[in-house]
Amino acid sequence: MKWTQDRSGNVEDRRGAGGGGLLGGGLITMIIAAVVYFLGGDPSAVLNSGLGSGMQQTEQRDLTAEEMKVQEFISMLTVENEQTWEKIFAENSMQYRPAKVILFSGVTQSGCGTAQAAMGPFYCPNDESVYMDLSFFKELESRFGAQVTEFSVAYVLAHEMGHHVQNILGTLQKTEQLRRSGNYTEAEMNRVSVATELQADFYAGLWARYTDNREQFLEPGDIDAAISAAQAVGDDNIMQRSQGYVQQEAFTHGSSAQRKQWFLKGYESGDIRQGNTFDQLLR
Repeated sequence: MKWTQDRSGNVEDRRGAGGGGLLGGGLITMIIAAVVYFLGGDPSAVLNSGLGSGMQQTEQRDLTAEEMKVQEFISMLTVENEQTWEKIFAENSMQYRPAKVILFSGVTQSGCGTAQAAMGPFYCPNDESVYMDLSFFKELESRFGAQVTEFSVAYVLAHEMGHHVQNILGTLQKTEQLRRSGNYTEAEMNRVSVATELQADFYAGLWARYTDNREQFLEPGDIDAAISAAQAVGDDNIMQRSQGYVQQEAFTHGSSAQRKQWFLKGYESGDIRQGNTFDQLLR
C-alpha cells in the first residue's frame, strides 16, 4: 500500500513508557485463550475478571527508529480512517467523532480494564479507543497462516474502527442490552456476536473502498492480504488449528468464508446501507 501524507493527532504510543498490569496464569490463561486473536471482541469480561495473578513491570526507554516508523504508519492509517468516516457520516447527515488509537507493548490499562498483548487488538467502547500490541501480527502469521503485510495491519485497524462506528450508531449498546436482558441463550448471543463482528469486517471493506477512491493508496496484493488476515481469524480456522475440530454453535466472530464475504461486500458495494449482517444471521 502507498503511504499518504496526513497524520492523526489521536494516536498515543505507550511503548517504552513503563507501567505494570496483571499477568495471568492457570485459569486466566485459559480464559484469555478463548479470545486470543479474535478481532474486536468485547474484552471487558476478561479484563475485569480479577483472575490475574502477579505483576509485570516494564522499564521506561526511548523508542527505536523502527518503532517510530510504526507509530508514523499507525498515525497515517488513523487519519485515513478519520477522513473516510467523516465523509461517510456526512453523506448520511450524521456527525462522526474520532476514536483514539493506543499502541502498547505487553500490558497497559484501558477503559475496559487491564489490556494484555495476548488478547490481540480490540476496541474499548468505554473510552472509545482502539488498543494494539503489534506483536499480534507475528502470531497471526506464524500460528494462523495469514499473509501479513502493511495492509494486513490496515485491515485490522479498520475492523476495530468499524466497532467504533457501531458504538457511535448505537449498535454496540443494543447488543449489550440483549446480552444483559438474559432472555437469549448462549447460542443466540453467539449469533449476535457473529453479526457484530461481520459488520465490522464490512465496515473495514467499505473504508478500503472509500479511502482508495480518495487516495489511490491500494497496490496489487493489498486486498488479498486483508482477506488472508480475515480468513486467518475465522472461528473455524482458529478452532481447527487450536483444538483439531470445529464447533459452529460456538462461533463468535464468523467463519473464514463469512469474514471474507462481508469484507468484500463492503469493498465492492461502497454502500454503508448494505451492511446489515444482523438481518441474515438472526432470522
